[in-house]
Amino acid sequence: MKKQRALSLPVLPMYLFTLAFVLGPLIYMLALSFMRREGAWGTAAELSLRNYRRILDPVYLATFRQSVKLALISTALVAAIGYPFGYFMARFSPLWRGRVMMLLIIPFWTSSLMRLYGWIIVFRANGILDALLLGLGLTDRPLRLLYTYPAVVTGMVYALAPFMIYSVYASAEKLDWGLVEAARVLGASRIQAFLGVSLPLTMPGLFSGFILTFIPSMGLYFIADILGGNKVVLVGNLIQEQLMKAHDWPFAASLSVVLMLLTSLFLYLYRRLTRSGDLEGLV
Repeated sequence: MKKQRALSLPVLPMYLFTLAFVLGPLIYMLALSFMRREGAWGTAAELSLRNYRRILDPVYLATFRQSVKLALISTALVAAIGYPFGYFMARFSPLWRGRVMMLLIIPFWTSSLMRLYGWIIVFRANGILDALLLGLGLTDRPLRLLYTYPAVVTGMVYALAPFMIYSVYASAEKLDWGLVEAARVLGASRIQAFLGVSLPLTMPGLFSGFILTFIPSMGLYFIADILGGNKVVLVGNLIQEQLMKAHDWPFAASLSVVLMLLTSLFLYLYRRLTRSGDLEGLV
């Protein structure tokens, strides 16, 4: 018993921190979602499902659908770019692997907002992209790409691609390349060896990348604000508006609870797949 108590003492601060700054705010947010707004900033302890019924309004449901749609599109594009990048990066020599990893990390040394404002220079009318397209003769007039849906998708892909790349790289680095060579020796083509050996063994990294990109893309409202203006509204934008402009904290809390439940559902499905070993069976 003394030994168990001695082992638990170093862990006690972590438990206290979790209770105070993780579990406590979550419980407060859940309780607040059942209250109603009163006055400019106040709330009334009148427990009801009014806020959750408001979410069923077609306007708010459309916002959730748009958020999920954007998250799916962004995740698909991130996977299409990040999987080959991470897979082949694992096959580089140690020298080039370190160089490529450094190039991926360097942008994170600056503020994400500053990097997104850089995309404004690229997408604005008569900006860098317009000058390039006009110079190559691909267009005959400046494009209006800023504050459009493709601009927001580009910002999402740019911000989240490294998470997919490193997740796939972590799985591909552990891959026994001798199994791939054995499949080739037995007569499998490059594509057959990839689909039969490499892809199933790196599927856990791919699914980890899905989780690390899909869940954040549901709430990265500042990307939609900067690159989409008011044309692309996500759930995160809606929560911010309820907090900062409408001052309806209970409704913002209910939106946050629903968003948290959606992300928890995807995490649960991911854990079920990885625990049951069904990742290989999906290929």
